Amino acid sequence: MRRVLLHRISPIIGFAFLFMAGCSSYQSTRTAQRVYFNPDTVTAGKFDDGKMWTFDFPPSEYFEEKYNFNPDSAWFADARLAALRLPGCSASFISQDGLVLTNHHCARYALDKVNRPGEDLTDSGFCAATLSDERQVPGMYADRLVLIKDVTAEVQKAFNTGTTSQEKVANGNAEISRLQKEYWEKYKEADPADSMVFQVVTFYNGGRYSLYGYRRYTDIRLVFAPQMIVAYFGGDYDNFTYPRYDLDFALFRIYANDGKPLHTTHYFKWSADGAKKGETVFVIGNPGRTNRLVSVAQLKFFRDYSYPYVVDLFRQLQTLYTSYVEKHPGMKSRYETRRFLLSNSLKAYTGMLKGLRDPYLMARKEAFERDFRAEVEKNPALEESYGNVWDNLAKVESGKAKLYAGHAAFDFYGFGTSSYFKMAVSLVNFAAEMQQPDSSRPKELRGNRLSAYKARFFPSDFNAGLERKLLAIQLHNMQAFFGNQNRAFNELMGGLSPEEAADSLASASALGDSAKVAALLDGKPNVILNSSDPFIRFVEATGGEATRYETEYSRLLAEETSENLLLGRALYDVYGTSIPPDATFTLRIADGVVKGYPYNGTIAPPMTTFYGMYNRYYSFGKEYPWSLPPEWQNPPADFKLSTPLDFVMTSDIVGGNSGSPVINEKQQLVGLVFDGNIESLPGNFIYVPSVNRGVAVNSDAIIQALKYIYHDERIVNEIEGGKVEGQGSKQ
Repeated sequence: MRRVLLHRISPIIGFAFLFMAGCSSYQSTRTAQRVYFNPDTVTAGKFDDGKMWTFDFPPSEYFEEKYNFNPDSAWFADARLAALRLPGCSASFISQDGLVLTNHHCARYALDKVNRPGEDLTDSGFCAATLSDERQVPGMYADRLVLIKDVTAEVQKAFNTGTTSQEKVANGNAEISRLQKEYWEKYKEADPADSMVFQVVTFYNGGRYSLYGYRRYTDIRLVFAPQMIVAYFGGDYDNFTYPRYDLDFALFRIYANDGKPLHTTHYFKWSADGAKKGETVFVIGNPGRTNRLVSVAQLKFFRDYSYPYVVDLFRQLQTLYTSYVEKHPGMKSRYETRRFLLSNSLKAYTGMLKGLRDPYLMARKEAFERDFRAEVEKNPALEESYGNVWDNLAKVESGKAKLYAGHAAFDFYGFGTSSYFKMAVSLVNFAAEMQQPDSSRPKELRGNRLSAYKARFFPSDFNAGLERKLLAIQLHNMQAFFGNQNRAFNELMGGLSPEEAADSLASASALGDSAKVAALLDGKPNVILNSSDPFIRFVEATGGEATRYETEYSRLLAEETSENLLLGRALYDVYGTSIPPDATFTLRIADGVVKGYPYNGTIAPPMTTFYGMYNRYYSFGKEYPWSLPPEWQNPPADFKLSTPLDFVMTSDIVGGNSGSPVINEKQQLVGLVFDGNIESLPGNFIYVPSVNRGVAVNSDAIIQALKYIYHDERIVNEIEGGKVEGQGSKQ
């Protein structure tokens, strides 16, 4: 049976790698209340929904009231144009010649890309002595937000058309695509050489829409990166903790179309003093995703179904890749980044789940929802439009809960799934499409494109040993749903354990052999559909059941989207922009102060120093992950060990903020975000300013390291106000 398998749990996992490292339990400062509180007396905090303000609606009045600071429109424009967005991370310009600052952990994929034979730049670090030594990173790009336009009326009008939720969502998405294409064509016609990317951004779950236009830079070159052991000092043990001692930074340079360094008038000047205790600071970055404005029913679905599944899956995958790298050290450069990302995501989701299971925090969310509903109910017009949205969402979440296990079991394209199942499903769909006339097939299966589709079908990075391990994990998770009740699954397993079945199936299947897969693609469709391959047989046998799960779950997702649009409009109608929208991996400004916090029975200092780094180095016997490279082991006399290394601030951040600049009121760069503390993990759904902290590298620490440890005077001079030779065109 022909079917199209859409992504299933990927909306949840898709943003997983926007989260920074971290784990452990949520350490509430309200322990007594968590144990003895009366839910009926709990009230929502003023900033429970966070302080991730948009540049569309900058909070000038709030800044003036809170900090006696009233920046004008030029201040916000300069901050916006000095900021950048990288794939999964944030960054910023820090010189007039295109020098870019971000995190080392945001640069790992770039380091892997520019490795030369015999190099492992992630471990050894990199320093370009001259401009000509700066290495271009294939496929890397950076986006600068240069256009913001309100398109709420157009998109909401499209969403309002249609008779079913699925039609409304489809019509709204079609309008979003139309707007993005229209503006791309308009700008392309005006300047064919200009590289622009357009994105319609959803705020308040549909209460507002903005069209964002980004200038995309594609000539990105690596300038400097310290050794990973320094950038990730303390490794997984210290991840998402504080106090911290990480020098987590890296430098790139953007080049203009003429092949010379990009000249820009918008960049953050370096602070001569770094961050100071009690100082007001602002994080300019792209927080990835939060769920602070969804209904309580949706949060309970995360708590009871999707997050437990994701945590368990990530735990299995993290264990697999850690074990694999340990047993195959020669493959470390290929899989270490993936293992690191899995570890980060596991810890982030573990912390979020523990926060959702905290009854006091959930009581605060319920209190906000009660207040919100009360505001809607006392206004007849709002009650007429939005009064049923919470009950409708509760019904949707109940329906999703009943389907979730089966929905996940048939997820053959999701993250961490085996290539065997992915290829089996793709082959069955391919065979069904190839039985259609050429004009009726998808574009990639027509004419000359067909050969290209076949050429890239088999995974280029297929690793037979690793794939068997992934297959065993997938079979284990499928078995949790199917048990012994599904004949096709019983036949697939053959009475074996998941590990035994994985070995047996991989040996019996043709799908691990690129030549045999190519022969199937080149043969007649019936050869695939009548294949005796165990994976193809299973996909064929369960096609109807999988399609039913997909169809019903997709219908519920469409209903959820439709109801979320109403919820978002209600929120905007009641509160306006006094509450910032959820994070959407778009540019935000988050205010805060440099401030310590109570933790673990003591107090965390607002700043750490290099003294602390060396204390841990010696306290742990110089052993990994608290070891140091040779040039760090005996620092020169001019190196100031008292220099602040890392600091914490109350600024509201989540994953995606990695690499965000921390600036003061003068727009001087005082720090670089690289993490959050353990207590910030529930920030996915609630911001608790008494304990939530962003963790950043102090700007002074970067200069100290560059100047006295790495002796990179070229970059120090540029950061502190000098120029580089060969300036490019102004863009």
